[in-house]
Amino acid sequence: MRAAPSEGVARGWVRMVAVARGTTVGARSMTAALIPGIHLSATLAEPAHFSGLEKISLLIGIAISLVLFFWRFGPILRTIFRSKKDNDFSLHPIRRRLWDFVWEVLCQGKVIRQRPLPGLAHAFVFWGFLAFALVSLNHIANAVGLGFLNPASDLGTFYFFFAAAWALLVAVSITALFVRRFFVRPIWLGEKVSYESGVIAFLIFLLMVSYLGAFFVDASGTAVKVLWWTHTLTLLVFLPLIPHTKHLHLVISPFTVFLKRDGFSRIPPLSGDEDFGLVSGKDVTQLISLQVYSCVECGRCTEHCPASNTGKVLNPKEIILGTRSYLNEFGPASETSLLTDMREVPSNNPAAKYMSMEAAFECTTCGSCEYQCPVGIQHLPIIIGLRRGATNTGAWEDTHGTKLFLALEKHGNALGLSAMERDKFIQKQAFPIFDGTQEYCLWLGCMGGYDPKGREIIADFARVMQYLGTTFGVLKKEKCTGDPARRLGNDLVFQTMAEFGLKAFETAKVQKIVAICPHCVRTISNDWREYGIAPEIEHHSEFMARHKARLPKQDSGESIVYHDPCYLGRYRDVYEEPREIVSLAGELVEAPRSHERSFCCGAGGGLAFLGEESGERVSHVRAAELAGTGAQIVGTACPFCNTMFRDALSAMGEAPPQLLDIAQLTARALPASEMRTGEQ
Repeated sequence: MRAAPSEGVARGWVRMVAVARGTTVGARSMTAALIPGIHLSATLAEPAHFSGLEKISLLIGIAISLVLFFWRFGPILRTIFRSKKDNDFSLHPIRRRLWDFVWEVLCQGKVIRQRPLPGLAHAFVFWGFLAFALVSLNHIANAVGLGFLNPASDLGTFYFFFAAAWALLVAVSITALFVRRFFVRPIWLGEKVSYESGVIAFLIFLLMVSYLGAFFVDASGTAVKVLWWTHTLTLLVFLPLIPHTKHLHLVISPFTVFLKRDGFSRIPPLSGDEDFGLVSGKDVTQLISLQVYSCVECGRCTEHCPASNTGKVLNPKEIILGTRSYLNEFGPASETSLLTDMREVPSNNPAAKYMSMEAAFECTTCGSCEYQCPVGIQHLPIIIGLRRGATNTGAWEDTHGTKLFLALEKHGNALGLSAMERDKFIQKQAFPIFDGTQEYCLWLGCMGGYDPKGREIIADFARVMQYLGTTFGVLKKEKCTGDPARRLGNDLVFQTMAEFGLKAFETAKVQKIVAICPHCVRTISNDWREYGIAPEIEHHSEFMARHKARLPKQDSGESIVYHDPCYLGRYRDVYEEPREIVSLAGELVEAPRSHERSFCCGAGGGLAFLGEESGERVSHVRAAELAGTGAQIVGTACPFCNTMFRDALSAMGEAPPQLLDIAQLTARALPASEMRTGEQ
């Protein structure tokens, strides 16, 4: 007589607890019915016998699935390997690569951290696939008598129930992701919904359900065969679909993360006189090819891109997808231009807009796209590579860009002012010339040496250094680091600036440098390495933070919202040091987007010198966000940010918050005896 449902459930839980404690349970032991006709087995039900026809059918199915997989995946591999070699690639440092692989791939750290809920759902699917690796192998092996996990054994019982827990998590997660993509539809996923994603989601769900169903059927019945073949055919259909969809990242993104170029947004050196950047397919390197085929089309780069957020043409995701489409159509040996301005593209083709010169030159190089990418794509070397190709070949014709390059060549600074203006400022402030006896060389930069507000920041920071008793001097002759030329793709001008700067440091016997501009710090410490190693350099926020115990604390009671500069935060990973200085001056307030998620001011990538923007101004969006915190002061740590917000805040109307650099915040509390500069 069949037990009552409630009694069966109770007995079932007793049996499952016994299994969990390691007691022996037969493969065909069953609990009483949960509902009429359906039982929960203490073990996974596997077919006991396969006919010869079934085995042959399985082998044919596997062969067809593999052939279809490599029929598409083979050309992708050939494209990657036939692409130009990365002349600067090295596996060192291997420890960093291994850590990135463990954190970003195995732990899914970046996926979860940047989008917690959907990220966790993606992570569950990934971890579930890892847990299912042995299950799937054993599943196929059983059909040909090579099964290695016996469902009745202690190990088999434990592992199959362990996989069942993951199957449940994967089924729930993939359902949630399906609802998000097809019903919630966040705008950064794109206007066009990929129905291939829906098919893949259904197949993953079916894999999980067909596996879980095997715990509810008798191993000797017909249902177990139906479930087994359903699961198997789903696997065989799923495999060849991978290379045809964005789910190719399941196969190659682990390699992308492990092999990505060392360093954040590092621009690779050109290889010889015939290398002008990314002009055509023959210039696309193996790393770029690997990365563009890894794109999962999640839209995280688009979501955080300041250009995309303010109505510009640029969409970093479409730059990656456009490069991938180019490789599929023309191949890695083609001499057809990558940018659509230089080749015929139907006007109704989205690539005509997204892969245009206009899009490439709207990038602020803030690094949000690269920082957010969960599969190791490095967008900025690609975008700057496209700029290089256009600038170095003369294809990019821009009045403001031409004026900038001429100013750098003729005057040595991006503002196009005579070097005499810098000399007058130095004399007025009575700054000593660096002669090798001082501890620090104070780097003025274009903004600190020529811009009126930048000069105020330099003057106040010099007062701070004097208060601390730190000796310093400035170079007698100083030229721009070449940062705007570097980001806009003019390698010739950049090389000239870098070589001049390195020679100036060597001649003056400079050992340590401090600068108020994160762009200068990044360029000198990283980009100049192509031409020589510069002395040690640090940002003034780092310098002041090291001496914070000796700096006066102010009881102003003022609230200060601090803006993270892109080139100090994401590029240099300096977040807490400037906040420590701000906290000495008042009450620190955080903006909605701060730290690594900070929104750009709009000046980077040379855009500060390229005239008016199209669409909404990036600086106005960020300034409104900062002012919206209700803080009395906006604190900055970059003269470019200061310049951009100066105009944006003044355009807001009455009583905008005060704008001060962290050096100015600190200098306010200095004793009256420190009000004069130049006294060493």
